[in-house]
Amino acid sequence: MADAQLLELRLFTVKPGMREEFDRVSREGTVPLMRKIGITVVAHGPSLYDEDTYYLLRAFDDEKQRTELGASLYEQPEWEQYDEPVGAMMAAYSTVVFPMSTEAIKHMAEFGA
Repeated sequence: MADAQLLELRLFTVKPGMREEFDRVSREGTVPLMRKIGITVVAHGPSLYDEDTYYLLRAFDDEKQRTELGASLYEQPEWEQYDEPVGAMMAAYSTVVFPMSTEAIKHMAEFGA
């Protein structure tokens, strides 16, 4: 697909009663850190479907960038303060990666972030 990026969708199953705190940590900590190191966070937030799901949409130019920036995130000194608390709030997560036009991603970012 010409003029496409990779869109990564992460779905987090958060332990019961933890979603509000997970959202706060995401908004105030992990998402700003991702953006600081160059990860394009398209949208994130609580699912409208159930009380224990949270989503994160990130865009990357290619798989190499996705892998390198993802690894870089966990090497940041600031990440250390989030690693254990975030892990303790999660029951599970899954990741799906697929191509999408850059224009569609920009439109989603206007709507979702």
